[in-house]
Amino acid sequence: MTGLVERLVPDELWVLFRRVVPATEVKRPQGGGRRRAGDREALAAIISVATSGCTWRQLPPVFGPAWPTVYRRFAQWSRDRVWAKLNRVLLDELGARGELDWSRCAIDSVSVRAAKGPLTGPNPTDRGKSGSKIHLLTDRNGVPLSLGISAANTHDSLGLQPLVRGIPPIRSRRGPRRRRPAKLHADKGYDYGHLRTWLRDRGIRPRIAGKGIESSQRLGRHRWVVERTVSWLAGCRRLHRRYERKAEHFLAFVGIATALISYRKLIN
Repeated sequence: MTGLVERLVPDELWVLFRRVVPATEVKRPQGGGRRRAGDREALAAIISVATSGCTWRQLPPVFGPAWPTVYRRFAQWSRDRVWAKLNRVLLDELGARGELDWSRCAIDSVSVRAAKGPLTGPNPTDRGKSGSKIHLLTDRNGVPLSLGISAANTHDSLGLQPLVRGIPPIRSRRGPRRRRPAKLHADKGYDYGHLRTWLRDRGIRPRIAGKGIESSQRLGRHRWVVERTVSWLAGCRRLHRRYERKAEHFLAFVGIATALISYRKLIN
């Protein structure tokens, strides 16, 4: 069990996670009771659920804590925005090492089927079946900088401004923190004049394929990185279909998947 936990949560990732997880009271004032399950074992179990796609009840007991304990820990950490904080720490580490390339960023989205719940809607590309959409903005190397979720019938263009605003101020190798790219690449779904103006007002050069003017394939030379990151998200099998009724839990799994992508970039 120890080897499995260390493989899913390496020492480097555990050190970073401890920086963002809230402190907990270990001792009971009244005494007695069971020993609290370790956070590292619970985190390994959560990552196992995210990557394997199994349900909480199917979680194998090899990790130590029972599945209700793991789920409660996951729900609590999601409420505390631990996954967003972990992504922020990982981006700061990458930025401090000069591993982030702000010269070109790319934006895209992907739809997944979903059960009933908040931020779901009829998917126009899936015969009107209920679904959710994941919006993603990456740097030139495909590292996720900002993410969000919406109903599947939300137009892609509506996610551009929230994603750009959602880029946190990230450490740089030299100089102040940075949160705006030099260029932003997008397909024809984002071809609107007000979006181009909005980007230029913030010092971001829009590189958006024009409808009926240019082919999306030309921008594909630079946009392929975000499409590759979307395919990397598919490695988190829990994102193949949204089973979570709570939108914050689905967003938490997206955050876990992007954190794993950033961590692989950090150690490679």
